[in-house]
Amino acid sequence: MGLYAAVKERMASEEGATAVEYALMIALIALVIVVAVTFLGQQTNSVYENGELITALT
Repeated sequence: MGLYAAVKERMASEEGATAVEYALMIALIALVIVVAVTFLGQQTNSVYENGELITALT
Protein backbone atom coordinates (compact mmCIF):
# COMPACT_ATOMS: atom_id res chain seq x y z
CA MET A 1 0.00 0.00 0.00
CA GLY A 2 2.96 2.32 0.57
CA LEU A 3 3.99 2.16 -3.11
CA TYR A 4 0.46 3.00 -4.24
CA ALA A 5 0.33 6.00 -1.90
CA ALA A 6 3.72 7.24 -3.12
CA VAL A 7 2.70 6.95 -6.77
CA LYS A 8 -0.63 8.65 -6.08
CA GLU A 9 1.12 11.49 -4.24
CA ARG A 10 3.65 11.85 -7.04
CA MET A 11 0.89 12.05 -9.67
CA ALA A 12 -1.04 14.64 -7.64
CA SER A 13 2.04 16.82 -7.20
CA GLU A 14 2.39 19.53 -9.81
CA GLU A 15 6.12 19.98 -9.32
CA GLY A 16 7.98 19.45 -12.54
CA ALA A 17 4.89 20.00 -14.64
CA THR A 18 5.89 23.60 -15.13
CA ALA A 19 9.25 22.54 -16.57
CA VAL A 20 7.49 20.39 -19.14
CA GLU A 21 5.04 23.16 -19.94
CA TYR A 22 7.88 25.66 -20.41
CA ALA A 23 9.73 23.20 -22.65
CA LEU A 24 6.62 22.76 -24.81
CA MET A 25 6.12 26.52 -25.06
CA ILE A 26 9.76 27.04 -26.05
CA ALA A 27 9.51 24.29 -28.67
CA LEU A 28 6.35 25.81 -30.15
CA ILE A 29 7.85 29.30 -30.19
CA ALA A 30 10.98 27.96 -31.88
CA LEU A 31 8.84 26.18 -34.47
CA VAL A 32 6.93 29.39 -35.23
CA ILE A 33 10.20 31.29 -35.59
CA VAL A 34 11.66 28.68 -37.96
CA VAL A 35 8.51 28.69 -40.11
CA ALA A 36 8.41 32.50 -40.20
CA VAL A 37 12.09 32.83 -41.10
CA THR A 38 11.78 30.19 -43.80
CA PHE A 39 8.73 31.87 -45.32
CA LEU A 40 10.19 35.37 -45.15
CA GLY A 41 13.52 34.12 -46.46
CA GLN A 42 11.87 32.61 -49.53
CA GLN A 43 9.88 35.79 -50.13
CA THR A 44 12.97 37.98 -49.77
CA ASN A 45 14.98 35.70 -52.03
CA SER A 46 12.34 35.87 -54.74
CA VAL A 47 12.37 39.69 -54.55
CA TYR A 48 16.14 39.83 -54.99
CA GLU A 49 16.12 37.27 -57.81
CA ASN A 50 13.48 39.20 -59.75
CA GLY A 51 15.36 40.77 -62.69
CA GLU A 52 12.74 43.44 -63.31
CA LEU A 53 13.07 44.76 -59.78
CA ILE A 54 16.86 44.89 -59.99
CA THR A 55 16.79 46.89 -63.22
CA ALA A 56 14.12 49.21 -61.83
CA LEU A 57 16.25 49.98 -58.78
CA THR A 58 19.39 50.79 -60.77
